[in-house]
Amino acid sequence: MTLVIENPSRALRLKMLTRETHEILDNSIMAAASFQSVDGYANFAAIQYLFHREIDALYSDNALLAALPGLAERRSSPLIAADLADLGKALPDADGKPQFSEDEEADIPTALGWLYVAEGSNMGAALLRKEAAKLGLSDSLGARHLAPAPEGPAAHWRQFTASLDAVDLSPEEEERVVAGAQAAFQCVQHLANARLG
Repeated sequence: MTLVIENPSRALRLKMLTRETHEILDNSIMAAASFQSVDGYANFAAIQYLFHREIDALYSDNALLAALPGLAERRSSPLIAADLADLGKALPDADGKPQFSEDEEADIPTALGWLYVAEGSNMGAALLRKEAAKLGLSDSLGARHLAPAPEGPAAHWRQFTASLDAVDLSPEEEERVVAGAQAAFQCVQHLANARLG
């Protein structure tokens, strides 16, 4: 019997509609055994860096900052760059311009979908942080971007999804949020395929 949820929140709807894409991505990263060695972990961090490069401009977008309080503090690119430096790795080369640029106004619904994926990855970071610790990495060496928020990952996620759910959108804009989330997962999958094989 399938459970039907009446009027799910935007965050829950995104979770349901992207479940398959998300599971495929998780399986590819785990299958590549990214956390079996420091080099494997560095490949994972490079994927993270390249993904966050795509969305870095969103963390200073005025419309998004107004809609999502605390968004600027959620920016991960500098932490991932520091992690790669700790590992003695150069920042990976990126193809083309990022998905979002400070020079162009972001489409807010699409951006919300991408941010949903970026912020959702923090929920899985606790498990990855334990695996990174087995490699001798920590919140101050090589695994900064996996460190939990001071209030804890669950509370941090609830704050984000409450703000995400509160944004007033039309039905057509809702579809752009979903398309944005799907595109974000596909972007990470493409990066994982290219770097992990």
